[in-house]
Amino acid sequence: MIDILRADARGRTRLPWLDSRHTFSFGEYYDPAHMGYRALRVINDDVIGPGGGFGTHPHRDMEIVTYVLDGALQHRDSLGNGSLIRPGEVQRMSAGTGIRHSEHNASPDDPVHLLQIWLLPAELGIEPGYEQRPLPAAARGGLALVGSRDGTNGAVTIRQDVSMYAAQLDGGDQVVHPLAPGRHAWLHVARGNASINGDALHAGDGAAITGERQVAITADGPAEVLLFDLA
Repeated sequence: MIDILRADARGRTRLPWLDSRHTFSFGEYYDPAHMGYRALRVINDDVIGPGGGFGTHPHRDMEIVTYVLDGALQHRDSLGNGSLIRPGEVQRMSAGTGIRHSEHNASPDDPVHLLQIWLLPAELGIEPGYEQRPLPAAARGGLALVGSRDGTNGAVTIRQDVSMYAAQLDGGDQVVHPLAPGRHAWLHVARGNASINGDALHAGDGAAITGERQVAITADGPAEVLLFDLA
């Protein structure tokens, strides 16, 4: 079964410096039908204006993955990390027992477009942590593992039973991901148009996949997608 959530059905937060779309309930946006999917709790599609950003704020017991689509995001945290996150990189922050961080658009002139993803950790009260890695070359034209529980093959380590994949596709490219019995998946189209098992999806659309043997993604022109394989 494939249950599609269209981009225009997402929640929205608009501030002078921020335009954020929420796949699942977040902040003042509440939809009891969309509180998350399995361990996946948040997918926020954020556009932060020049010079804007989130001041220092706390998190606890959450696995937070940041995936930048355009521009550069400045990250600083209470562990002493400070970095720029650019397209082609994946950042993971484990909030664990508690962490404080800030995120700002690094440009005074151009917006930054990013996805921020939260996953519930398999275990509470872990030590906070931070990791940033380049997107594997295999993501160009194929599904590349970018996050997993054991952090193999250059993927960031996510403290949950999840495998997160990214693909940057050209028109006509097809990638197929098998789903083991009892596994579920969520597909998010970051940009472009693609079909999943024959259903057409567009930028911002998401799809919950349950009871399928595989996920077949076909790009209709240039497209970028994220796929989460979940317990």
